Amino acid sequence: MATRTGPTVADIEAARERITGLARRTSVYSSETLGRLSGRPVFLKAENLQRTGSFKIRGAVNKIATLTKDQRAAGVVTASAGNHGQALALAAREAGVAATVFMPQDAPMAKVDATRNYGAEVVLGGEGYDEAYAAADDFAERGATMVHAFEDEVVIAGQGTLGLELAEQLPDTVEVLVIPVGGGGLASGVALALKERRPGLRMIGVQAATCAPYMGMEPSGSTIADGIAVKKPGELTRAILADKIDGWVTVEDDEIAQAMVLLLERVKLVVEGAGAASVAALLAGKVEGEGPACALLSGGNIDASLLIEVARHALTRSGRFLVVRTRLEDRPGELAKLLGLIAEERVNVLSVEHHREGMDLPVTGTEVELTLATRDEEHCSHVLRLLGDWGYEAERLR
Repeated sequence: MATRTGPTVADIEAARERITGLARRTSVYSSETLGRLSGRPVFLKAENLQRTGSFKIRGAVNKIATLTKDQRAAGVVTASAGNHGQALALAAREAGVAATVFMPQDAPMAKVDATRNYGAEVVLGGEGYDEAYAAADDFAERGATMVHAFEDEVVIAGQGTLGLELAEQLPDTVEVLVIPVGGGGLASGVALALKERRPGLRMIGVQAATCAPYMGMEPSGSTIADGIAVKKPGELTRAILADKIDGWVTVEDDEIAQAMVLLLERVKLVVEGAGAASVAALLAGKVEGEGPACALLSGGNIDASLLIEVARHALTRSGRFLVVRTRLEDRPGELAKLLGLIAEERVNVLSVEHHREGMDLPVTGTEVELTLATRDEEHCSHVLRLLGDWGYEAERLR
């Protein structure tokens, strides 16, 4: 690999030999539910079930396997939002190489703890990936080999092994692959392999709406898809994708959250925000065409606390939770009367909050906020109509 044009398919084939035994060949599943909701057959490449929970193990193992004896002795260092750090930590541990991983200060604790548990020294600092990378680059000057998450031909070749698998696994009828893109290492490797082995297959890159540098957009905020929130892609990956990718789309956090919940509830797969971006694009109708599509689920590492927040948000947006505020006379039996009426409609009350102080209320009045478990938006509207019929002036909060 003497040039900066990216690895060849032969390089990717060699990488597949190196990573066999440590990285898994992950499965491709079809989903009737996602197919019905998106209006086209949908297949899922479940890289969230890969070792360390993401595709990153492929590139990390390939890189470690190509180090010289002196480089192994000096150790490796990297910057990571989480998944690359975990992968490098495991790959280095298995090879007996010391690893140091610099991660953003607010990296998900599930990823931080896993990286430590795989044997790496973790250093937290900075708001995002770019700040962590600057710190890792300074550390590398002491002699450790920098293992870049995406701007490295050996790492890209490792990620490209996923493309070789897809070429063998996907039915010939599949027309498009939808792939989450952060720094671009995964998309570059997969594109190089697929454009050689499946030249008729279109590739669509997906980025978070608040961080889409490949579409020429300036970062505009945070996202639950932290794994693809890379502000500055590499020159090598930019060059490869400019030639190989067939189109770009962005997805909002609300769309990602909905995709995550559907994958969890209906497909029984835990997928992180970045990994679910591909499904979000399909569900939102942002990928052109009606033929079969494959969504690459790039990772599944998510904090349980964040998963709970995402689920609550998505369920509320889809009408599965209803939060309403109304007023009652502050006397015995009034709340029980209201709750009894609600119970008769087979609606479950999840929480009740009283507001008396600091409110513009009659002396004998109280405000009540109810969180109700509902079936869908139609059911929410039905409950609100009933409250009005019963004489309660109800305000929907969310």
